[in-house]
Order: sequence, then structure tokens, then C-alpha cells
Amino acid sequence: MKKVAISLFAILASTSFALAEDAGCEAFKWPVTREEALFAAAPSTPSGAKLAVGAAADLALVPTEKAGFAVPPEHAPAEGTFGAVASVSVPPDGAIQISLSGEAWIDVIQDGKAVKSSGYSGVKTCPGIRKSVRFKLAAGPATVQFSGAKKETLKVAVLAPE
Repeated sequence: MKKVAISLFAILASTSFALAEDAGCEAFKWPVTREEALFAAAPSTPSGAKLAVGAAADLALVPTEKAGFAVPPEHAPAEGTFGAVASVSVPPDGAIQISLSGEAWIDVIQDGKAVKSSGYSGVKTCPGIRKSVRFKLAAGPATVQFSGAKKETLKVAVLAPE
């Protein structure tokens, strides 16, 4: 009986793991199909650039200590990682969604202060998209800081949430 129970447990555990692996991009809390399409043709963009809502950029990152953050990142970046600063014009409704192709921390700064996110979804099984974070902001200019990235480029999409 013990052998049957262990075998049954092993089958159930491997099945649930396989289902989680198969979820891929569907495992996000909200759809990321727009990001998939935008990332495929994202233009190379230097750190310091303006990001457009409704578009993506293949952002060039610099060593974290050279990124020129407006405020210190909420999570201290590890040594040897990369970052960037960009600007964005927040639309009148104030809602934006920032999605990334890889791991990095996102801080959005308005009026000299970091704004807490209003929603987060991260998935490791979606090829090309790692995380998507939502912010509720005031309309107008904002600074977006990316830190702690392990690679020198990062695809970034700034969208209105669906």
C-alpha cells in the first residue's frame, strides 16, 4: 500500500509540475500578447530616452553605478548588474503597465518620490516576457528606473492596462 501511495504521489506531483510548465505566457494575471508583438520589433533605445505609452523599446542598460538614478532603487541592486533611467508621459487616466523581457527591478518616480505598484505579475515560463507591473499615477511626466538587470539590454513595453 505504501509503495502505491508513493507512486501515486509521484505521478500527481509530476503532472501538476508539467501543467505549470505548460502554462507559459497564459500564467500571467493579465494578457501579454501585446508585449509579445511589440518586443519582436522593439527598436534599440539608449538609457535616458523617453518611452512612449503603447510602444516597446530594446533599452540599452549601463552599469548600475552609472545609471544616474533620480532616487535610490527600492531594492539595492547587486554588484555587477545593470540599470537605466527613462522618462514617460503618463496619460490622463494615470494607469500604465510596464512589462520586461528579463529580470530587473522597476521604480517609477513622480514628484521626487517612488510610487508603489498597483499590480504585479511575473512568470518564468513565458519565453521573452518575465514580468509585468501596473502603476496608478498622476497624469504628466514620470521617471522610470530599471535596476538589478543581469544583462546589458532589456526589452520594455509601456502600455495602458487592458
